[in-house]
Amino acid sequence: MPHETLAKHLFHWETQPMKWAMRLRVALYLAEALEYCTSKGRALYHDLNAYRIVFDDDANPRLSCFGLMKNSRDGKSYSTNLAFTPPEYLRTGRVTPESVTYSFGTLLLDLLSGKHIPPSHALDLIRDRNLQMLTDSCLEGQFSNDDGTELVRLASRCLQYEPRERPNPRSLVTALIPLQKETEEPSHVLMGMPQGGPAMPLTPLGEACLRMDLTAIHEILEDLAYKDDEGAATELSFHMWTSQMQDTLNSKKKGDVAFRHKEFKTAIDYYTQFIDVGTMVSPTVYARRSLSHLMSDMPQEALDDAVQAQVISPIWHITSYLQASALFALGRENEAHIALKEGSVLEEKKNVTS
Repeated sequence: MPHETLAKHLFHWETQPMKWAMRLRVALYLAEALEYCTSKGRALYHDLNAYRIVFDDDANPRLSCFGLMKNSRDGKSYSTNLAFTPPEYLRTGRVTPESVTYSFGTLLLDLLSGKHIPPSHALDLIRDRNLQMLTDSCLEGQFSNDDGTELVRLASRCLQYEPRERPNPRSLVTALIPLQKETEEPSHVLMGMPQGGPAMPLTPLGEACLRMDLTAIHEILEDLAYKDDEGAATELSFHMWTSQMQDTLNSKKKGDVAFRHKEFKTAIDYYTQFIDVGTMVSPTVYARRSLSHLMSDMPQEALDDAVQAQVISPIWHITSYLQASALFALGRENEAHIALKEGSVLEEKKNVTS
């Protein structure tokens, strides 16, 4: 698939953002693909996310086969790299057809907002009728309030806590068809994506990830320190500025010392203490814990942390590189190369801006 993933064109676009009509086209094609999978006895699709949707020669969206669950009679799943998992998966570790609908709802949020929004936060915005905060500002003037409200309503139905209250793929298709507007613009125009162009050379960090040179990655993260946390989503509960806050900061400092001395299991413990308190959010802490997991031969945990760092800071190139390293370690090379390329694009953008 020559035109890469939805994540690339939705979160890391280069020339112009994806248009509203194309986002609706993606939603409908995806719903149709899920309905087709269901009709063929493949209703269980795991890890449905923006990286699973690819674009063909004509830039039409397609659902990749990587998430199809095979040899799984009872729907049991063994891993996930989703940033936001269905409630029932957290309880049972199992994926059901209704779980796939929940993931479809998170994708609708991605299409609406142009970024990763936690479902709980999105539902709060929907309840408060604060749709402006939920919608990508790049889409201003491209759709009517009725169309926007209908897509938000559909997303909220998909994100219901109780699986039985979510629509099935056939219902999703039925709901999305009326939103489609007649347009003669081809998909690549609606996507706002550049055509052609040479491959981007890898930077030293990208090369280190490709070689799986974890020592070199460690040196780069250590030298970077917390410079890229500036401007990231940092949440402080000022009323909690007590001894508990001081303990939290001490956990981070102890984690940093262990990370510097390559005591990675100790670093994981201290960074986990910092993260679990939840009063501050730091993408760098997640990045450092991700590499510590990789150094400790825990690639799935490393991938989870790299994804979480990207949720906090979507344009930070380090998160894509760490995802690539974890995916290489998991043997998922196709996805690793996609993440590696996204990291290169983001790093180039950062260097140009600087």
